[in-house]
Amino acid sequence: MDTEKAILALAALAQKTRLDVFRLLVKHEPEGLPAGEIARQLGVPHNTLSAHLAGLTRTRLTRAERHSRSIVYRADLSVLRCLAAFLVEDCCDGAVEACEPVMADRACFLPKVSADV
Repeated sequence: MDTEKAILALAALAQKTRLDVFRLLVKHEPEGLPAGEIARQLGVPHNTLSAHLAGLTRTRLTRAERHSRSIVYRADLSVLRCLAAFLVEDCCDGAVEACEPVMADRACFLPKVSADV
């Protein structure tokens, strides 16, 4: 993940409703939730939610899949993992033993993520 994409993803999460939506979708992985159910659970009007979901989807933090007449949204956990890895990739200047608690999930650090994430 490059700096520009990390900034866009963090900016998308830096708003209460979008953060609530993303956390709700993470909770409901891997099935995801229809947009109407997200709106109901969070008490957000459908048109407002639509704008927030669009923002999260543009940054690839969420994905939308059409299922019959509804659209089901899912958190893209691979993007979240890459964002977390980006934030700590230079932790402790490479002294892994000092950063073990932060870097416990090394799967994100091997190999480097492609540029299109």
